[in-house]
Amino acid sequence: MARKGTSRKAPTEGQEQAEGRSHRGKARLVIVESPAKARTVGRFLGKGYQVKASIGHVRDLLRSKLSVDIENDFAPHYRVLNEKRQVVQELAKAAAEADEVYLATDPDREGEAIAWHLIAAANIDRDKVRRVVFHEITKGAIEEAFAHPRDLDMRLVNAQQARRILDRLVGYQISPILWRKVRNRLTAGRVQSVAVRLVVEREREIQAFVPEEYWSIQAELAKKLPPEARPEEERASFLASLHRIRGEPVDIRSGEEAQRIVGELERSLYRVASVRRGTRQRKPSAPFITSTMQQEASRYLGFSARKTMAVAQALYEGVPIGGDGGNVGLITYMRTDSTNVAEVAQQEACRYIGERFGEAYLPAQPPVYKTRAKRAQEAHEAIRPTSVFREPQSLKPYLTRDQYRLYDLIWRRFVASQMAPAVYDTVSVDVEAGLTLDDCPYLFRAASSTLRFPGFLKVYNLAEEEGEEEGTRRIPDLSEGELLDLLRLLPEQHFTQPPPRYTEATLIRALEEQGIGRPSTYAPIMSTIQARGYVERINGRLHPTPIAFLVNDLLVEYFPDIMDVGFTARMEEFLDDIAAGEKDWVPVVREFYGPFSQQLERAQREMPRSQVQEETGEVCEKCGHPMVVKYGRYGKFLACSNYPTCRNTKSFVERTGARCPQCGGDLVRRRSRRGRFFYGCANYPECNFVVWKRPLQAPCPSCGGLLTEGRKGEAVCTQCQETFPLAQVEPVAEGEAVPEPGSE
Repeated sequence: MARKGTSRKAPTEGQEQAEGRSHRGKARLVIVESPAKARTVGRFLGKGYQVKASIGHVRDLLRSKLSVDIENDFAPHYRVLNEKRQVVQELAKAAAEADEVYLATDPDREGEAIAWHLIAAANIDRDKVRRVVFHEITKGAIEEAFAHPRDLDMRLVNAQQARRILDRLVGYQISPILWRKVRNRLTAGRVQSVAVRLVVEREREIQAFVPEEYWSIQAELAKKLPPEARPEEERASFLASLHRIRGEPVDIRSGEEAQRIVGELERSLYRVASVRRGTRQRKPSAPFITSTMQQEASRYLGFSARKTMAVAQALYEGVPIGGDGGNVGLITYMRTDSTNVAEVAQQEACRYIGERFGEAYLPAQPPVYKTRAKRAQEAHEAIRPTSVFREPQSLKPYLTRDQYRLYDLIWRRFVASQMAPAVYDTVSVDVEAGLTLDDCPYLFRAASSTLRFPGFLKVYNLAEEEGEEEGTRRIPDLSEGELLDLLRLLPEQHFTQPPPRYTEATLIRALEEQGIGRPSTYAPIMSTIQARGYVERINGRLHPTPIAFLVNDLLVEYFPDIMDVGFTARMEEFLDDIAAGEKDWVPVVREFYGPFSQQLERAQREMPRSQVQEETGEVCEKCGHPMVVKYGRYGKFLACSNYPTCRNTKSFVERTGARCPQCGGDLVRRRSRRGRFFYGCANYPECNFVVWKRPLQAPCPSCGGLLTEGRKGEAVCTQCQETFPLAQVEPVAEGEAVPEPGSE
């Protein structure tokens, strides 16, 4: 006991635990996944609670074998991960000393499964266990969760366990067949293989596409000059597009036909047939779910799905804000397919919008957005800021650049979703044309929109519309029957375009639309298909590699169910049924495995040995045979096709076709130590020229310097810094439409 008037030493961790026991009556242990989350949760719980992190999963199937007992109801064989043994020992010791153990892992199936594995791995007394879930790491949410703990939900555990077992059965039994029949280190996955199939089939659509010519014709028109006006005076003009010819949709298929029509239109009279004025509303989009957040972060921030989820995880778990250094969770849980918003969050948003923008910016009723997923169970809310009063600009000093940009996007999307629609004044004009006013076979149409009330665009206006919608020209006041002057005709040749290659964002959207995968799986799927060498990301687009074509075709032939999009989507529904308690996981796995095992036997017996040899155009300098691309532990390399007689190998170099501005050598694509691609001179180390953006073959039209591909469909000169439309300096590659600014 300290004497009066003397200072007391700071209590040790053990003393704090003892004091917590005395103060609260019980010693309480809380287990979460990450240290960052532990710090944030511990800050709100205070004394009496010891918060520890499992640092992710602590137990899994053995890596060296199938670890699923097919003959015994697919019983899994789990073991504590080698790198987690020390963590588990510490958690077991802390749990043994605690009176209550709160498992506060993430609020989805995977989080439920981690909690279940923790109980088994750390041998935690089930009578002590309380499960708590919260969708945001705030004081109110945590207090509410700890005031209403529940039991572990084995329905969610079994749904996650079934997914893990199904994926193991597929991956660990198909992959060895590919090793024997194609090449080592290939893998197959229940969902990843379907994603690769979508990319391969899109590439084949592009390869088979035959462009068709068609023409459009626009007329620049203006009001007739009054008699007293001078011809050189400028007049407000507008563009109208040829819409119909003799009542039929325009279908001009050749330049000759277009010129014939232009010749007739040049001699025609033009009259306003109708003028329609009105208003229309543009409603805000729903707050983010996982897939839409990944898509918009890709579109506007250039983030990969993996990067988006890593940054969002940090924002969810907590970031030090303010002078006290305490962590604050800034967004709600980021793995969700629900667009629901808590009533308290809607009320806060309503208060913020009213104070910041005025009552006019509030909708008549709180908006309700329809969730696209049949069973949105991964979380109960959309992704939103934990408080709309934490404006992005106020947090900028405490966040990294990426954290700030993603938080700003999430904050704006949520606030906008709770605001009134934007309102536009619209005008649509039909103009008829003909050699005489009694016979007008041609109908032109023009339309424009003028922003009357910005509504949600005050907050979420990434296209930065100002007054009018992009791509429209204001139409002057016109009256029905009014004659117009033709200023010029603008015929333009077009060719139909093949479907664009997928980006990560559009592939995720396709998977979501097909019912494949769930919020927690999208980012791992994108990473896996690229890491396994099936897909390459080039200029933001996903290109299948030659091995992807071969493996895809083999899997489609020998494992049609696994590769069937509809079958994969039905399996996702079965997993949802397990999570809802409507199905038991063992019969679901058994029903899957029966046909699958038969397909395995057939593939082992009948699948032919296949091999991809990518021609390079290079010749082996040792024996004169062609050099081909092969794959090793560290990726692509060049090897002599005369192997094993000739064992010559070389590093793989991907040429761009552009020339180094310093020495004239080839510019080739390389990878940095951190995995980032750049472009450097093939004559390195004699020449050390590098650029980070893809170099173009065409020289700068202004100075002849090196052009590189910029953002938003532009080319940028590295010498004079001028910018040019990409289509102007480089023909659009087959299947690669140049994106419009802000488009996907």
